[in-house]
Amino acid sequence: MTTLNAPRDKYRAVWLIFFMLGLGTLLPWNFFMTATMYFTSRLRDSPEGGSNETAPGGDTRNVLESRFSNVMTLCAMLPLLLFTCLNSFLHQRIPQKLRIMGSLGVILVVFLMTAIAVKVDAEPFPFFMITMTKIVIINSFGAVLQGSLFGAAGLLPIAYTAPIMSGQGLAGTFAAFSMICALASGSQLQDSAFGYFITACVVILLAMGCYVALPKMEFFQYYQENKNKLEKDTQMELYPTVAGNIEGGPTAELCPSDKAGLPNVSIVTILKKIWVLALTVCLIFTVTIGIFPAVTVDVKSTISNGGAWEIYFIPVSCFLLFNLMDWAGRSLTAVCMWPGKDSRLLPVFMLARLLFVPLFMLCNVQPRHRLPVFFEHDAWFIIFMIFFAFSNGYLASLCMCFGPKKVAPHEAETAGTVMAFFLTFGLALGAAISFVFRGLV
Repeated sequence: MTTLNAPRDKYRAVWLIFFMLGLGTLLPWNFFMTATMYFTSRLRDSPEGGSNETAPGGDTRNVLESRFSNVMTLCAMLPLLLFTCLNSFLHQRIPQKLRIMGSLGVILVVFLMTAIAVKVDAEPFPFFMITMTKIVIINSFGAVLQGSLFGAAGLLPIAYTAPIMSGQGLAGTFAAFSMICALASGSQLQDSAFGYFITACVVILLAMGCYVALPKMEFFQYYQENKNKLEKDTQMELYPTVAGNIEGGPTAELCPSDKAGLPNVSIVTILKKIWVLALTVCLIFTVTIGIFPAVTVDVKSTISNGGAWEIYFIPVSCFLLFNLMDWAGRSLTAVCMWPGKDSRLLPVFMLARLLFVPLFMLCNVQPRHRLPVFFEHDAWFIIFMIFFAFSNGYLASLCMCFGPKKVAPHEAETAGTVMAFFLTFGLALGAAISFVFRGLV
């Protein structure tokens, strides 16, 4: 794709729009996860019947409370994986504007309903089922939104995938910081949750406004028009007889295309070009979600001695630190992209991250039944978390930036959606394997 005559991205407006869209992709879901304590508190006062049974293993919580996190993960990851896969295959048949604006609109409606529901009393079991239904809807449309954004960024220069990753990193940081502020202020769970959901609605509206402005940007228009020109040039090379038939006469049937005059984009062909990067980003997130937060959230401080640090240890050292360093890693790719897209170091670094699995399992995770505590002091956990989170953000962002640039320009959008699918597949695998990692401790 030639960039010699490309206009400047004035005031970095397009970069900032993609950053805002990245923030709008994950901030709502991060606030939803941050409000887990609110959701479980709504399930606490069970009516007479099956829902107030005590969970097995001596857990004093009822069944709905104790199973909430596991069921939430399942209801989040399965539709996320399914709809990311569907988006990879169907994105050429559904207009980009409909996919992005439609997804944002549905997620906005769900969060408005969730904010209203904070003020409405409901029985635990119906509340549980409604909440899980909303989780399925949010992640289904969130998958389409995320895949479509990476596809759109794939049409632009390589640096324009980085703001999506950076915006997503800031989303986690903002949510973790909000959780700590709520703890420090002593706010009621209900008030904090309402604030989360309303803030999410505002961010979604801002993201929608940004996307409406995107096609008006000269910089974005240039690459969109360049994509259309390249598609026509490619079609001319592959099917010159058909291309010359402007009116689409009898020979038009010879063109194996979903759209008149445009060649098919083969996902198999794209996978042959990007499979190393796709597998790398998949395994990066498999390791990350396998350990964080399933194992890391159960690490206990050994230096707090019953002080305030005991309350803030996990919110600060686990959630806030992870999201800050992950964001830093994602943001670094805006100025540094080492190693290169064809380097063998990327898979090597991905495999090196496997070391974090035993390192965190040997921290002071409680309760534990099999492994000894080798890294007892809080400082070890904090050091591991810094490198763990930074490497996740930096390596994942590199892979997502490089993927669409390993293929022909007219295949870039599809390559972006395929990379998003493998990212999501890694999340799902990590969620599944997290039960194994936690059980081995």
